[in-house]
Amino acid sequence: MSKKRKTVFYRAAGGVVLDDAGRVLLLKRDVERNGKLTHEVRLPKGHIEEGETPEEAALREVCEESGYCHLQIIRDLGELHTSFDFRNKHIERDERYFLMRLSSPTRQAPQPTSEHSEEALFTSFWASSLAEAEALLTYEAEKRFIRRARQAQGA
Repeated sequence: MSKKRKTVFYRAAGGVVLDDAGRVLLLKRDVERNGKLTHEVRLPKGHIEEGETPEEAALREVCEESGYCHLQIIRDLGELHTSFDFRNKHIERDERYFLMRLSSPTRQAPQPTSEHSEEALFTSFWASSLAEAEALLTYEAEKRFIRRARQAQGA
């Protein structure tokens, strides 16, 4: 008989951030997954905290993870439900992303919740376009939000 995994549900929000040149903000890290080092390319996102709106969480998370904090929300890209198994838990997550514009290239140091957390491993970089960002991203769910951003931009 197999051991039942604990199910964890949470809501997350993040951003598809464009600068004035049409580049897309991405995060990369090397992290252990299933006993081996894996290279991930991600969009910035994180948990929606109690009392926070999805928009507030998205702006906070982009700022914390990338250091880019001068942001303007352009459009809601909607929500997507994902589920996966991670560290002996079954995760159910509702993700909401917003198309954002970088209003100033000024960058501060990223502020991960803990210096030992996986998010502390992120390094930000810029993909040259939404098409390049879609090709680089590791996870299909995040690629879907890039496609939504491309539709919103008419690209």
